[in-house]
Amino acid sequence: MEFHSPWYSLKPYPEISLTDLLAPSAERFSDRPAFITVEGQVHTFAQMWEASRRMGRHLQDQGIEKGDRVAILSANSPEYFIAFYATLFAGGVVTTLNPLYKEREIMHQLEDCGAKAIFAMTPLMPAVDAARSKLPGLKYAIPIEDLWKIAAESPNDPKPVQIDAKEDLAALPYSSGTTGLPKGVMLSHYNLVSNVRQTLTTGIADGYSIYLDFLPFFHIYGMVVLMACGFAHGVTQVVMPRFAPDLCLDLIQKHKVTTLFAVPPALMALANFPDIGKYDTSTLTTVVSGAAPLPLEVAKASAKAINTTVFQAYGMTETSPVTNVNPGHRIKPETVGPPVADTIQRVVSLDDRRELGPGEIGELQTFGPQVMKGYWNNDEATAETLPGGGWINTGDIVEVDEEGYVTILDRKKEMIKYKGYQIAPAELEAVLLEHPGVMDSAVIPKLDTEAGEVPKAFIMAKPDQKPSVDELMAFVAERVAPYKKIREIEFVDAIPKTASGKILRRELIDAERAKAAKKS
Repeated sequence: MEFHSPWYSLKPYPEISLTDLLAPSAERFSDRPAFITVEGQVHTFAQMWEASRRMGRHLQDQGIEKGDRVAILSANSPEYFIAFYATLFAGGVVTTLNPLYKEREIMHQLEDCGAKAIFAMTPLMPAVDAARSKLPGLKYAIPIEDLWKIAAESPNDPKPVQIDAKEDLAALPYSSGTTGLPKGVMLSHYNLVSNVRQTLTTGIADGYSIYLDFLPFFHIYGMVVLMACGFAHGVTQVVMPRFAPDLCLDLIQKHKVTTLFAVPPALMALANFPDIGKYDTSTLTTVVSGAAPLPLEVAKASAKAINTTVFQAYGMTETSPVTNVNPGHRIKPETVGPPVADTIQRVVSLDDRRELGPGEIGELQTFGPQVMKGYWNNDEATAETLPGGGWINTGDIVEVDEEGYVTILDRKKEMIKYKGYQIAPAELEAVLLEHPGVMDSAVIPKLDTEAGEVPKAFIMAKPDQKPSVDELMAFVAERVAPYKKIREIEFVDAIPKTASGKILRRELIDAERAKAAKKS
């Protein structure tokens, strides 16, 4: 059975570039504040757009051509928007990196996508320089803090670039699959333009809204729902480099924030924040949670603490990202809502892939204009995820009610979701196997009240060695971003595997949950 959207159809979707979609907002809201920093510095829509255009010309003058990949390695800032859209004006493709990445992670992504230039925060330049020394194709590195100065010295307009919206990529964010290192997700201009329009139609926000942006812009959630949708809607966005509950509440009060996009750990932190009553959060009308399942008790506690409506939405990097949103007037808190405009969903059996009906449990498949083109240089992963006909296998186990509201139950994929971040177990297993004292390893998600899930490692040590827990944890921590760190280690005599050598993580997960159930 197919489940259709309750929202009015937006067809036909325009085949235009993402910059063409946002350009009218730059003119219409020219004098309105577009981005405000934590320190109170204001940049208008006109200023942001002009700087983006000028910076786009600078990139062209430096040799960036249509289709070239340009990376951004930075925390949230107004300059992030300029770097992103300057790349599009130049005809390039943006690939975004987590600023917490270590050198090996930066190297993997830059090498895999063949980046020609990179914008980076000054404190991260040493890691960029190290990567450049090994990547001759990475020709330009630009401190992101210098963008205003560079833009001011550049010509007014970028050289025209002909964009085929359905074929040409706008963004190449990286998403971890079920195995191995993260893969580039090919998102066309058409994908992103479509999803911006779909998201705006849900009524989550409007031109009177004020956002507080602590969700990272490198993540598809912040990249599209905040940066792109916010600008398209004429929203004023207060930018936080990182989340801190006290600063968050202070900025809500100071700037009269109306709309908050969050992840479950942030909502839990706000719900448990002492003396939250001393902050005025009365302007908040909507809090949308995404990136990870929101426990009902956390939704209720946070809604009570900040005295506003909290509901869930859903999507994935591979769908640009939004596919489901709870309608504001008809919220079912335990669900992620029905599909957005022109999005069709179905549930298929895990056994024989037949279509299921309301109340039956299976894997969610999604169809719509926001579905990615595929994975960068990875035909095998693309074929596995895109079964054909415009559909995508989400890898999420769900139940859908008769009105099309989706409840996420589990993940077919073996990803670990730590505070909204995705962690590939295979990546951590590979790092652990580099340690001279480790013979074999397996990493699984362990349920955690605060983080959602944390990585737990099972280690089979070499017979003549037994490295300590602290030694192994430090070894991994030195090689991966902080959120990927191993949080618990258990030594075992053997790692359960199939005859073909695949780790039976489900056995380890089930044993871990049974152990936890006995303790409770």
